[in-house]
Amino acid sequence: LNTCHIREKAAEKVYSELGRIREMKAERARAGREMLVGVAGCVAQAEGSEIIRRSPSVDLVIGPQTYHRLPHVLARVRGGEKIVETDYAIEDKFEHLPQPKRAEIIRRGVTAFLTVQEGCDKFCTFCVVPYTRGSEVSRPVAQIVAEAERLAQAGVREVTLLGQNVNAWHGEGEAKGGKTEEWGLGRLLFRLAEIPGLARLRYTTSHPRDMDDELIAAHRDLPALMPYLHLPVQSGSDRILKAMNRRHTAKDYLTLLDRIRA
Repeated sequence: LNTCHIREKAAEKVYSELGRIREMKAERARAGREMLVGVAGCVAQAEGSEIIRRSPSVDLVIGPQTYHRLPHVLARVRGGEKIVETDYAIEDKFEHLPQPKRAEIIRRGVTAFLTVQEGCDKFCTFCVVPYTRGSEVSRPVAQIVAEAERLAQAGVREVTLLGQNVNAWHGEGEAKGGKTEEWGLGRLLFRLAEIPGLARLRYTTSHPRDMDDELIAAHRDLPALMPYLHLPVQSGSDRILKAMNRRHTAKDYLTLLDRIRA
């Protein structure tokens, strides 16, 4: 089960589904057929070993930050172990995850998603993301550009950049003199627009506090960046925004929209 924890009762729905799967696993066992049960995603990250305690038929619990370890973990599970793998990995998972094959990209069509950022440091009152996806982590420019080039070479024409807080992306990129420096999302978009074959760019989801001048300029000056912006309002009440720990006011949001539209 690949799970999402964004809804309040997500965990209970997972446990309910695991009850159904337990019966399926028992049936297969009676027929002499093996069935491994794994729980992945954000509910796995949040619940950890509690999942196996409540649902002993589960063999594997793995969080989003450790998917690149899955082949090794599966080998241990097949050896009879029950595994909970929810520690945040020291290594970069994107460097270890296999790249999709060209034929697979072609089957998906002319659009593709490209993860550039994970995690969130905002800690809004209502939100579980910082606890399940961890602190903000940005992939380096070279890694993103290389993946985008592979997509374009396989026929992809539109790429959507993804992140839990995508416009908080600040990745390491080239600077003058062979050095490196921190890039913002606006600069990255301009670089991706230079890739032959990529005609359209999008990004989601963004936070009002991370809409900087360079990103706003990209909306004005970059034809490849589609005229679409997912910028959650959350509330028009300053009292509610404060209670939500959004750290901006309704006026701040409206002023930002005026700047983007100018």
